[in-house]
Order: sequence, then C-alpha cells, then structure tokens
Amino acid sequence: MRRLVLLLAVLVLASGCARATVEGSPVAQKPLDVTSPFDQEGSTDPSTDPGTDPSASEDPENAPIDGEVTPVCAKLKWTDLPYPGGKAETPPTQINYDSTFEESCRWTTKVDDVEVGVSLRFREAKQITIERTTGEWDVKEHKVSYLDRSDEPDVEPSCVVAMPYNGGGLGIIVIDSSGKYGSVCDQARKVAEVMVDRETA
Repeated sequence: MRRLVLLLAVLVLASGCARATVEGSPVAQKPLDVTSPFDQEGSTDPSTDPGTDPSASEDPENAPIDGEVTPVCAKLKWTDLPYPGGKAETPPTQINYDSTFEESCRWTTKVDDVEVGVSLRFREAKQITIERTTGEWDVKEHKVSYLDRSDEPDVEPSCVVAMPYNGGGLGIIVIDSSGKYGSVCDQARKVAEVMVDRETA
C-alpha cells in the first residue's frame, strides 16, 4: 500500500512538470493587455450592431479566441517580433478576442517569467482613435498617433498606436516590462512599419 501511495505521488509530480512552459515559446495564458485606450465606437457595418448580433455586445475578454487568422492579422508574423521562440508559421496566441473590432489578435509569450506581447485591432472603413496621445510619427506617409505608457504606474509598460490602414483603422499595443528589446514605443513603431510595408500585399 505504501508503495502504491509513493507511486501515485511520483506520477502527480511528473505530470505537473510536464505542463511547465518552455521559456521564450508562445504560450496560451491569461490575456496580456491593458485596458483598451481605443475609442469603443462600433463599426458602421450593421452586422456588428449589438441589436442584430448578440456576440457583438460581449465583453472583449469573453469573446471568441479561436478560428482562422483574419487577413490583417495574417500580415504580422512571430518572426517580425523581437521575442524568442516563435516561428513564422506559428499562429497568434489569440484570435478574435475583441468583438468591438472586425479583427483582433495577440502574440504573447514569457521571457524570464515576464509576459510580453503585441496585439492588433482592425476596424473596417473607420479610423481608430486614442483617448489621449504622446505624439505622432510619419511612417511612410501614414500619420501614426501613439501613447507612451512606459512610465505610468497603474499599467504595464506599454505603447499604444493608432493609424489609418487599408481603408479603415489599425490599433497596435505593445506590452513589455522585460527591458530586453528596446523601448515599447520603438517596438510599436517597428510593428507599424511592418504593417505599412504589407498593407497592400
């Protein structure tokens, strides 16, 4: 009997170890995101009107997080990000998680037990705005507004970007408190440049 108890204990410990996350690899985890600073005005598409689509009124955290990678989200790859462990063909960590936008996706991972990541939100035929901004960049003739939240004590170090994109609006959020990959706004600008380069691809 004593041997059986010891064997069960060893099996429980082994199964717990088997679930450990490999450092630097993309992981499914609690969503890494700051409270969305983007305007929450809905799309002009009647199919996303809460009166006609019950899912449109869902809390973004409870919205669907799976399905096919959408066209705008497919333009960004893990290998465009500075974080280790991702392959170009690896899909985003979450897809369609914010039902207030036509497209939303996240790439999140852990680096030395610190969660880092990038999220995209796309709205068709309508600009996305930020409640307040730190400044603007000119990225290949795109006027890009950004909000640097790297020194705000109530949120994770992050940078929020909004810009016109493919006839609509694109929002980008980079969150990274690791300090290993440059400033969060430098990372966000690089993501914006990649997305602009692939806008019509």
